[in-house]
Amino acid sequence: MPLLSFDEQTTELLRQCVTLASAGHETLLHDFVRILSDITGCELAQVYLLDSTGVRLHLDAEHHVAASVADDAVVHGTAQPALDYRDCPLLHFTLRQGEPLYLNPIIAVLHDISFLPECRWQTLLCVPLADVAGQVKGLMLCASSRQRPLHGAAGVLAQLGTLMLARKADHAALEPSGVAGPTHSPVAPADGYGLIGDSLAISQTRQMIGKVLRSDCTVLLNGETGTGKEVVARAIHHYGERRAGAFVVQNCAACPEGLLESELFGYRKGAFTGALRDRPGLFDTACGGTLLLDEIGDMPLSLQAKLLRVLQEGEIRPLGCNQPHRIDVRVIAATHRDLRALVKAGAFREDLYYRLAQFPIELPALRHRQGDVATLARHFAALAVAKRQGTVRWSEAALDYLNGYGFPGNVRELKGLVERAVLLSEGRQLRLEHFIGPPGVLPASGSGDLRQRLERVERALVIESLHNNGGNRTQTARELGMARRTLLYRLQRLNIRCELPADC
Repeated sequence: MPLLSFDEQTTELLRQCVTLASAGHETLLHDFVRILSDITGCELAQVYLLDSTGVRLHLDAEHHVAASVADDAVVHGTAQPALDYRDCPLLHFTLRQGEPLYLNPIIAVLHDISFLPECRWQTLLCVPLADVAGQVKGLMLCASSRQRPLHGAAGVLAQLGTLMLARKADHAALEPSGVAGPTHSPVAPADGYGLIGDSLAISQTRQMIGKVLRSDCTVLLNGETGTGKEVVARAIHHYGERRAGAFVVQNCAACPEGLLESELFGYRKGAFTGALRDRPGLFDTACGGTLLLDEIGDMPLSLQAKLLRVLQEGEIRPLGCNQPHRIDVRVIAATHRDLRALVKAGAFREDLYYRLAQFPIELPALRHRQGDVATLARHFAALAVAKRQGTVRWSEAALDYLNGYGFPGNVRELKGLVERAVLLSEGRQLRLEHFIGPPGVLPASGSGDLRQRLERVERALVIESLHNNGGNRTQTARELGMARRTLLYRLQRLNIRCELPADC
């Protein structure tokens, strides 16, 4: 079926909306994948939904028209195993970026499409499946064995997907559940509020986010630099009651005192030299939404008094204006500094601190997130290579080195290291040398004395050499310039297991 023109798509969308609105519970997904195929003209249409883990995709519906099968051949509810989208860079990119992915043509050596049925696919369109609140619940996928211009189809499919999820939710609400009324427990959505990792520390952070979503209280985010304070603030806004409003960010350390005041509160024409017209401040811009005051610990004392009045009275007075006016803004403050210590030192107002700390959330440092380093590293690598429509593999030595590194710059530092390594690897395999050189300067290690830090690096180098030589200890010893017996001693001392026979 040829791809419809824009006008035809609009008409077709209205017709298909009626079809979905009238679809029953048993045929909803069945009808939906057929509609995807009809609109795009693709032989394959699939719907994947995220399960409760937030990292596994289940193929819930499929419409696959083979060349030798009639057009009404449909398979849905297939019993294929669940996919871990972290192992599929293309799906990973679509879910985590929340943006459509369009490949035309598909290049086999660059694009891993092993999740598709066996065929010489030429075109792929992957679109996030989001509900009316904007939460990504899965993805929809269309593929064709011919090259098809699907640039304009993503928007239409996204709207239909939202409608389908709404109908699915309506059907679920009508089913008898034995529960009187809806529950309001703060359960994290499938994407974990956009926070990557499964450690206890990050799970506790998700729980704290869930508890504050339906409240307008002021939130204070505290944590080391690079721990993701802005990510958490965006999650509170995006999943909260104010998601329809604006999300505005102001770094309090980035502006001098006079400029910061006019940025926050705005000014009236003639308030000062150069004020040629009225200018609303960020509080007005964020009205109905959320204002993130980053690095709040660097706000001057004179402005702290004005901010305190905003939090107490809910009103602001722009520069050059005699009358205040009310605003409706949720304030989230973030800092890497110890505000209690600043209060004791007289550098921060105590009354403002207690106003900001209505609901404090302490973000964990990456070194305290047991097991999350490898998960985050794979995530950042998948995003980096997906932008270039490629794939990348990890060596065990590289992951082992990252797991032993302290990351003083936390997640931000890890992201930078991985993106640099992807460029150095040229999209093939991420190896130890891509993280420790060139230029050959070892990053500052984590906790431990000099001997422990050197052992971590030594262990990573030995593992890398074993991997390069297929586990052959004789060749590994030769490559490292040591006797085989010495290598065996080091393997035992560094607790490196080798399952190969002793003569290897």
